[in-house]
Amino acid sequence: MRRREFIALIWSTVAWPLGVQAQQPGMPVIGFLHSASPVSYASQLAAFRQALTETGYIEGQNVVLEYRWAENQFDRLPAMAAELAQRKVSVMVAGGSPLSALAAKAATTTIPIVFMNVADPIAIGLVASFNRPGGNLTGATLLSAELVAKRLGILRDLLPFVKRIAMLVNPTRPGVDAQKAELQQAAQTLGLALQILEASREAEFEAAFQTASQQEGALIVAPDSFFLAERARIADLATRYRIATMYELRDFAEVGGLISYGARSVDLYRQGGTLTGQVLMGKKPADLPVLQPTKFELVINMKTAKALGLTISSGLLSIADELID
Repeated sequence: MRRREFIALIWSTVAWPLGVQAQQPGMPVIGFLHSASPVSYASQLAAFRQALTETGYIEGQNVVLEYRWAENQFDRLPAMAAELAQRKVSVMVAGGSPLSALAAKAATTTIPIVFMNVADPIAIGLVASFNRPGGNLTGATLLSAELVAKRLGILRDLLPFVKRIAMLVNPTRPGVDAQKAELQQAAQTLGLALQILEASREAEFEAAFQTASQQEGALIVAPDSFFLAERARIADLATRYRIATMYELRDFAEVGGLISYGARSVDLYRQGGTLTGQVLMGKKPADLPVLQPTKFELVINMKTAKALGLTISSGLLSIADELID
């Protein structure tokens, strides 16, 4: 994305009152609720808008987007969701942390809600099932639970002699206990000892990586929107403390993370844009199945591997979707 386009994108997401003032009578309004910031999710937002356009809804022409960015201050989400509900938006879109979707659900039982980036919407009570969501919610899921064992297996292939694995989690994330249990089961299957490290604030990252560096092992960063927003800092700490680290999204590998395996976050937001367009056309969330990823990719940052003194096996190199030099 060019610098001028990027600046225009960010300005349009923070200057929402201007869009409201220009709204034409009868024009539908999308309430866009997000736990992070427009800067850290610029590419995802662009994908959402593009998909929305492809369904026939163009921001500023025949639809208005009202943005509420919590800037990783999760306690702001309930008030923001309530404000959008009182505004009686046509549809509410919830992105980033699952807390966004939970706040939206708590704010309204009638306004359609489309969530994105939620790992297990059934477990945290957003929908009844993928095929029949029920209620007023549908969305796109990461399917991260099903990929835990796969990520751990790839990390084991990278470091065949490793005996310990650490997992960095955000203790405030809904469903965190399930995240830990899934990795514990996968680690036991491979005969690995598991250590849980926690961080819910920037100030806690350093201590977590210091602890991880004291053990001869590797690290898996659990899915979390806060971690995604802080991906550059996390990748830098992993390299500085010389810890081989596996991530869920390629966004981490792009900023210096060693290796990632999972769906593309921009694809999830693109799916969210498509669902939002369908809701605006009159379809009910209860009748729109929760969308699942259609593609998973393995990305390896070769520059980081070299900095860590790691040799990537020919087997891993042959199955990698992208090598970043």
